[in-house]
Amino acid sequence: MTTDEVPVGIDPPCWEVPGWRARFGLVAGISGRGSEVAPFDLGLWTQRPVGEVMTNWRRLRAALPGFPGQVLAHQVHGGRVLWQPGRDGWTLHEGADGHATDSPGLLLLVTVADCVPVYLAAPESGMIALLHAGWRGTAAGILAAGVRLLCERAGVAPPEVVMHAGVAISGARYEVGAEVPDALGIPRAGAGPWHVDLRGVLADQARALGVGEVTVSGHCTAEPGSPFFSHRASGGTDGRMVAWLGRPAAA
Repeated sequence: MTTDEVPVGIDPPCWEVPGWRARFGLVAGISGRGSEVAPFDLGLWTQRPVGEVMTNWRRLRAALPGFPGQVLAHQVHGGRVLWQPGRDGWTLHEGADGHATDSPGLLLLVTVADCVPVYLAAPESGMIALLHAGWRGTAAGILAAGVRLLCERAGVAPPEVVMHAGVAISGARYEVGAEVPDALGIPRAGAGPWHVDLRGVLADQARALGVGEVTVSGHCTAEPGSPFFSHRASGGTDGRMVAWLGRPAAA
């Protein structure tokens, strides 16, 4: 099933996964590009001035109340998913592409600009996970690792898990060389180049794992006029969005 994130504000530009707040009590969303004059770049390793990026982070944190703790990582396009205990403050890990927790008030974060933010929840248990899935991470099995960790910690089976594959580049605009379909186990037709629908691959993986509910965003980061950053469309010069998932702390 396809479902589009919906804008929930313009200062800062935030988009929300529809239904997750009402159904599960979860805050699930992604930041947008913002204006061309003052792009809402949250990338810690982009070319924007450090002071500007950190000001954007403060604006984002102010727009998402109920989370005294936030956690993210220096991502390496791998399959490592970290279990995160509850904590206050802002924590940056090295070498991971996913996070899972059962702690209210801890906001899980990943940075993206074409790769897929994958939101996972076992609603009855309160367990959640958020993954950064590019083609390398998808080939490395990050989705299976996230689902496995969530199920083990929550004591649930995959049919009790819900998943949303979020804002990312579409298959129509994701032109790749042979190494990508080969790594993902996708048959190649013709001489190439080829196109890969990474969200479709992840949705197929989720169904093969037995995940009970799977939705896919219809937004494409690389289409002309997109309200999101795209590494591919910009030739590597664009900024980064941040995707988030968390259960707010009790008031």
